[in-house]
Amino acid sequence: MADGEEPAKKRQRIEEQPEKMALDVSSSSSSSDWDGRWSHVQKFLERSGPFTHPDFEPNEETLLFLLDTCKILVIGAGGLGCELLKNLALSGFRKIHVVDMDTIDVSNLNRQFLFRSKDVGRPKADVAAEFINSRVPGCQVVPHFKKIQDFDESFYRQFHIIVCGLDSIIARRWMNGMLLSLLVYEDGVLDQNSIIPLIDGGTEGFKGNLRVILPGMTACLECTLELYPPQINFPMCTIASMPRLPEHCIEYVRILQWPKEKPFGDSVGLDGDNPEHIQWVFQKSLERAAEFSITGVTYRLTQGVVKRIIPAVASTNAVIAAICTTEIFKIATSAYVPLNNYLVFNDACGLYTYTFEAERKEDCSACSQVPQKLQFPPYAKLQEVLEYLTENASLQMKSPAITATLEGRNRTLYLQTVASIEERTRPNLCKTLKELGLADGQELAVADVTTPQTVLFKLNFTS
Repeated sequence: MADGEEPAKKRQRIEEQPEKMALDVSSSSSSSDWDGRWSHVQKFLERSGPFTHPDFEPNEETLLFLLDTCKILVIGAGGLGCELLKNLALSGFRKIHVVDMDTIDVSNLNRQFLFRSKDVGRPKADVAAEFINSRVPGCQVVPHFKKIQDFDESFYRQFHIIVCGLDSIIARRWMNGMLLSLLVYEDGVLDQNSIIPLIDGGTEGFKGNLRVILPGMTACLECTLELYPPQINFPMCTIASMPRLPEHCIEYVRILQWPKEKPFGDSVGLDGDNPEHIQWVFQKSLERAAEFSITGVTYRLTQGVVKRIIPAVASTNAVIAAICTTEIFKIATSAYVPLNNYLVFNDACGLYTYTFEAERKEDCSACSQVPQKLQFPPYAKLQEVLEYLTENASLQMKSPAITATLEGRNRTLYLQTVASIEERTRPNLCKTLKELGLADGQELAVADVTTPQTVLFKLNFTS
């Protein structure tokens, strides 16, 4: 473009350029592709380099696989999920599904850039898909406004790679268990065609982490469960009698008042995604705070305490999402060696990254296919077993349901999630294992919200 070109002619040429580009269709599979659109991706796939995989052969077919065939599932459309969807769409991935059970809140708008004020109240998955599809020609994002637990195995089998951008350890563990349940073994040998790689990203403030999990081959999420920090819990005595912080007031309402007053019915649990529930907790927390002259209780803080919301920084989400997308690209194309298998990121004080290989646990409750050992004396009470399942760092179950086969019949020893069964089985908690009829070597089947599979334990009596 000549420096002396008249402004009117320059403007006209710029305005006409997109139209010319759109009409100049390449030989790619979609009419929405124009010459040079994927040149940045082709440089990685159609030529070799010092960092390519030793077995990689440059070719043109790999790009067509990304554009036409490769199916990616993104779980979560929040701060990390928005970045992931944008990165994947601009990297050539077109067949993308996104699952998210949340709706858009005003507080999301400062970092979840696919949403606008007019979208508040709408499902995140729907709005994110609409935005990407309208902004990136040829991209086909399919939204699912549901929980991940609402889908069966056939849904997850259709994807080549799954990436998580979640803020819930429980959901991560459930997804990890689902992919492990899809593995096929023939004569004890893992069929590698049944492996669906899981890329898991997470952020908290200025810290982030990423891991690449090849189910059945590398360390799964349960193998390194101890790496996740325990949730912050306030002492019950402080909550009940000596509150000093606004969080103490909210926890009082959440833990004590809600079960006692049952504002929405006997069988209705507190739902952090239900605005009516949060509003009720907020109002009761204000009353509690006023009694003790405590200030700072807000609707947003109430929601954060109930949902265990962690702080989010947009730049951290961007970095972790970029690394996640890079790893997805590596695995989908086989052009580069993927991360093996854990990366931590911290830019709170300077910039720090570190990668290491997390090793599989031989006795992992999820991926080892070996019954877990439970060592208790015969006079131990079932309550002690329940506490072990919830407090052990390697298990961290939330509401375990314990069953056993006694005298040829499957018997529920304790189940917490159904009120009528919980009431009926509650007396068992005070009984010893021997009184319940359990014997040395007895197998216990434990179901929990953290996994779609039943975990088997073998009871070993100690003297």
